[in-house]
Amino acid sequence: QPMRAFLRRRILWASRLGTASITVVSVFASWQGATTRAAYLTGWLLFGAMVLLTGYNWFKKIPYLPLGRSEVWLEFHLYAGVFTGLLFLLHVRGRWPTGWFEILLAGLYAVVMGSGILGIIISRGWPKRLTARGGEVPFERIPLVRRALCEQAEALALKSVAELKSATIAEFYARRLQSFFAGPQNFLSHLVEVRLPLNELLNDLNDLNRFLNESERKVAAQLVELVRQKDGLDYQHALQLTLRLWLFIHIPVTYSLMLWSIAHIVLVYGFSAGAR
Repeated sequence: QPMRAFLRRRILWASRLGTASITVVSVFASWQGATTRAAYLTGWLLFGAMVLLTGYNWFKKIPYLPLGRSEVWLEFHLYAGVFTGLLFLLHVRGRWPTGWFEILLAGLYAVVMGSGILGIIISRGWPKRLTARGGEVPFERIPLVRRALCEQAEALALKSVAELKSATIAEFYARRLQSFFAGPQNFLSHLVEVRLPLNELLNDLNDLNRFLNESERKVAAQLVELVRQKDGLDYQHALQLTLRLWLFIHIPVTYSLMLWSIAHIVLVYGFSAGAR
């Protein structure tokens, strides 16, 4: 049942997007030959759509108003965002704008669209990935857990020197593990699910076993477990940080786009009035 409802919603929104797109393209094609102001149609539609999309962020902050379910607004935001891509292409007539003002305006739009697409991907996919890798650590606690793992690893390295009278593990820790435990590692690898850095580190630890006695191997095994825990923590940090950061790009650039769009409208009407 939930899957059927999900598919029905997707089909409904896709059909709305298709209908709106066909209507706008048809009207634009008929107006383009009849008037020199067809760009005004796409321009105002594009600006109106951006106003509604920007308003989504404000609608979320006033839940007591009867504006409908947040889920519906989110779906509208996604499909309307795609629709603006068509309006943008029609407005610029498929060519890259010229002049620094238009290039900047188009660049802002590209960043907003790109960050929006990225936001869809990570907001839908990242939570599932975090759940699949085990219990989620609250983002604010990640530095505390990291510090605890680092202290445990350092204690094991020192123990190998003090109790086992051997510097092999301590030297390996200083050479390969100290920087690993000191802070977040392999950010991009975690985002794209590449485990090569972790496997290389584990292989080095496995090779180290050839030079260790039985007591040292027990310490090395504990280090392996700490390395796995630290890698899982870095995975949590990379995904959670991305979930937080993309909005700090998408929303400010959206507001910048709106301001530049208003300036664009003023300039267009100012020049058209002056040309009469």
